[in-house]
Amino acid sequence: MLIVHHLNNSRSQRVLWLLEELELPYEIRFYERDPVTRLAPPGLREVHPLGKSPVLVDGEMTVAETGAIVEYLVEKNGGRLRPEAGTPQRQRWTYWMHFAEGSLMPQLLLDLVLTSAPGRAPAPMREAAKAITDGARQGYVTPNLKAMFDLVEAELGRSPWFAGEEFSAADVMMSFPLETAVARAGAAEGRPKLAAFVERIHARPAYRKAIVRGGPYAYA
Repeated sequence: MLIVHHLNNSRSQRVLWLLEELELPYEIRFYERDPVTRLAPPGLREVHPLGKSPVLVDGEMTVAETGAIVEYLVEKNGGRLRPEAGTPQRQRWTYWMHFAEGSLMPQLLLDLVLTSAPGRAPAPMREAAKAITDGARQGYVTPNLKAMFDLVEAELGRSPWFAGEEFSAADVMMSFPLETAVARAGAAEGRPKLAAFVERIHARPAYRKAIVRGGPYAYA
């Protein structure tokens, strides 16, 4: 039996969704974030040294990192939700599988850190901290995010899904960063195709089943 070590309001929701799309049986071990730090609890370190979620356990095999888990599950199930090798669709699939965590999420996390940092500074230093972080956001993060959101909008203008006309695991990987981007970074403003993608994934029956099993999901 596959076991998902699942942290609330996290990337691991994508793993539950993929398992529902693949119609695979699985169990969930639930973990709750610390209400103050928002970090994962220490108990996750008993599963993986970094103490982060998601972690998938398949018998004696333990797999961490969302992208690695997604590829493991796709491979385990005969390549389902992955385009055929050697096709343009497969190349697109590979690109967006890695873009999700390699390019987009680091910028979203940096934006979050810079936005919240002034509020954590000592009161006499908050104005100065805000000036510094605002400068970093406007000079670096915001232009990068705009370019990435525009790239996503253009790609979804080519086809409804990231690897072509058919839904694939690349769409699962792109879900969390785009949900976060729409909720917190204004990514949907002026980008109807990006907004429609998020609405489309939310309407999928497997996505809805995963929400029921995984519990409340506040990706913002």
